[in-house]
Amino acid sequence: MRTIHVKTASASYPVHVGCNILPHFASHLRKLTKREQRIFVLTSPQIWSLWGRQLTSAFPNNHAPIVLFLPAGEQYKRLSNMERLATELSEAGADRSSLLIAFGGGIIGDLGGFLAAIYMRGIPYIQIPTTLLAQVDSSVGGKTGVNLTTGKNLVGSFHHPLAVFADVDVLETLPQRELRAGLFESVKAGIIRDPKLFLFLEKNREAVLACEPDALMRVVSASVAIKAEVVGIDERESGLRMILNFGHTLGHAIEAVTGYKKLLHGEAIAWGMLAAVHFSRSRRMLPEKDAVRMRQLIHAYGPLPRFRARIPDLLDAAGRDKKNRAGKRRFVLTEGVGRAVVVEDATDSELTSALEAILREAAR
Repeated sequence: MRTIHVKTASASYPVHVGCNILPHFASHLRKLTKREQRIFVLTSPQIWSLWGRQLTSAFPNNHAPIVLFLPAGEQYKRLSNMERLATELSEAGADRSSLLIAFGGGIIGDLGGFLAAIYMRGIPYIQIPTTLLAQVDSSVGGKTGVNLTTGKNLVGSFHHPLAVFADVDVLETLPQRELRAGLFESVKAGIIRDPKLFLFLEKNREAVLACEPDALMRVVSASVAIKAEVVGIDERESGLRMILNFGHTLGHAIEAVTGYKKLLHGEAIAWGMLAAVHFSRSRRMLPEKDAVRMRQLIHAYGPLPRFRARIPDLLDAAGRDKKNRAGKRRFVLTEGVGRAVVVEDATDSELTSALEAILREAAR
């Protein structure tokens, strides 16, 4: 098991990455909790049926956690479910000393973290991410939230977990499409900050896609280390942390315009990254040789689902992106493998050109 430490101005916690963590989770938990502390688990029915027995097998019979369920799907990441789950916590006797465990993918982690942030003005929680996307990205950094009809994660808070436990063994039941979708976040991490991770993903595609434990541990650990470094420098996204959104402005717009039904999150981000590469080339800030490597690596972990959308709709959705400030449209571009830069003067014509490029490809 490898441990990466996240240290920010407001929190410090470990991210454990390894194999065979779930069967021994209770012993890890004892180091973080008090004996009398009430424990709740938020999960989905699918994850609980696959891994619930392993998670609870090491708990004493008289201290089994109380399980709360959220159905799988982006459409359930809403305030209405927050109220329902908060009521269930209250009815089950949860108080300020209770602990919530978010056991699932990114939706469970985001909503569970937000639930922990606002229930009784804040209770501790732990992340056990069960998708690659959640392990390499959303479980780390303290961002929590839910969606509105007008966009993703527009209501939320910063609330860091006590710890994150990423067991790569659970990825063996992950559908291949979801595995690939998660890998796009690691490709992003290589593009913005880590040429060594980028090269590893180039050279070890077969091992990674075959879920070989050593390869997955390398990818997850390196991705988490990048995010931990960036978040440690800029916890509240006032500067450097913006680079973690490479591909996300247009990726989120694609998700919204396609109704969150056509593409998985990571797939939409992959299209957004291709658009950002095109944008970076159009400004002549990205060498063509690096652009070619980026495009090839993104497609190497595909295939990317095709989609259709209207450019005005995508521009409108991108305009509601929460990264924009004071009327300025902020956008993350790249100057080469391992180097990202934030610009605040992205124009509609530049975004239109980037969108036209990916829409032509997506329609093939």
